[in-house]
Amino acid sequence: MIQIQHLSKVFQDKSGETVALKDVNLHIQKGDIFGIIGMSGAGKSTLLRCLSTLEKPTSGSILLDGTDLSTLTGSRLISARRKMGVVFQGYNLLMQRTVRQNIAFPLTLSGSGKAGAVRRADELLELVGLSNKAESYPSQLSGGQKQRVAIARALATSPEVLLCDEPTSALDSLTTKSVLELLHDINTKLNVTIVIITHEIAVVKSICNKVAVIDSAEFVEWGDTKEVFEHPKTDMTKLLLGYEVLK
Repeated sequence: MIQIQHLSKVFQDKSGETVALKDVNLHIQKGDIFGIIGMSGAGKSTLLRCLSTLEKPTSGSILLDGTDLSTLTGSRLISARRKMGVVFQGYNLLMQRTVRQNIAFPLTLSGSGKAGAVRRADELLELVGLSNKAESYPSQLSGGQKQRVAIARALATSPEVLLCDEPTSALDSLTTKSVLELLHDINTKLNVTIVIITHEIAVVKSICNKVAVIDSAEFVEWGDTKEVFEHPKTDMTKLLLGYEVLK
């Protein structure tokens, strides 16, 4: 499904180079709910931006169903992007548009007719449990409802992969539980592969079947979530799990 091969990302500025990703390799299979976890500044968000083609890698490749995303341009890149929906950490909703209009927006950008875009938006509103909020504006919603709208919008183009950047970081525990249950339902019912970038161990434990731990721009441990968390091999994984790490 997704193969990350020798991926590196280096940012250049006046003070020199910053290595955000260093020779990253990973295989995400179709149907996975894959968690990528690490401390702030470890490289998680840069990886997501590379996966979503918002950032171009310095070297290496990201293959989606065998196609190297880093080599695509023009219409082929646009087509590949439609296979991936992105749920941003800050929701990124359009405040002057209704909930229905926010969800339909990606479809109108892609040239879909208005009637079809509205119909798809209403289907997704039902899926995320917000049919009664179609004419509301983002300012009238709770944080959990905004996240549900963001998830619905990311699904508008019927993507194969859903990329989630810290999807529960601003939510209380009860709302977090409901959002994670929704993501699990989407994975099960729609067969959408989900990649979750997070610093929250509880999120990964509750929903992810696979996990990779990133530390200082590199993956240090990965595999089945149960195995990695029950038998952590690296200090970073132990630290994230709350173990006392002896130096």
